[in-house]
Amino acid sequence: MPESSFPELIEAMKAAAGVLATAEIPFVLGGGLSAWSRGGPRSEHDVDFLLKPEDAEAALAAFEQLGWKVERPPEGWLYKTWHENGALVDLIFNPASGPITDEMIDRAPESEVMALRVKVSTLEDVMVSKLMAMTEQEPDFSSVLEWARALREQIDWQEVRSRTEASPFAKAFFTLVEALGIVEGVPA
Repeated sequence: MPESSFPELIEAMKAAAGVLATAEIPFVLGGGLSAWSRGGPRSEHDVDFLLKPEDAEAALAAFEQLGWKVERPPEGWLYKTWHENGALVDLIFNPASGPITDEMIDRAPESEVMALRVKVSTLEDVMVSKLMAMTEQEPDFSSVLEWARALREQIDWQEVRSRTEASPFAKAFFTLVEALGIVEGVPA
């Protein structure tokens, strides 16, 4: 499917947030839209909502009951649903950085995103999730580099570094952003 336009993603974000709120499922806006809401580059890929693993089935059922197309991919860490305009909404519950928890939901600040009051993932959680998801098959640094350049002053880099220290891809990312002068290196 072709990628959705930004207005289509916003329409899907608002509608999906309504579905989750009506179903009384706690959630957080994550991914590219959460970075964009704080001044990052515009996202036109999908809408990411983070929710606890124990709420994932109920969330997917709520979308299905309202006629949204739904899918349970074999990866087992997210479900997918599509707005009638074709925009993809990912319901992420167990990313590579670890399962979504009450703590993660609680620490997400509430913000206004395109006239919608919604909890928005911290930038540290966004960066950690993206860095921990990198694999040899998908070592794509483009989005994290864009986010780092645009949002560098808003991110606690020590927290991101400590939470991703087990990832060789995160180590490569920090080498790159330090060499580019985006992030200061750790004193020796």
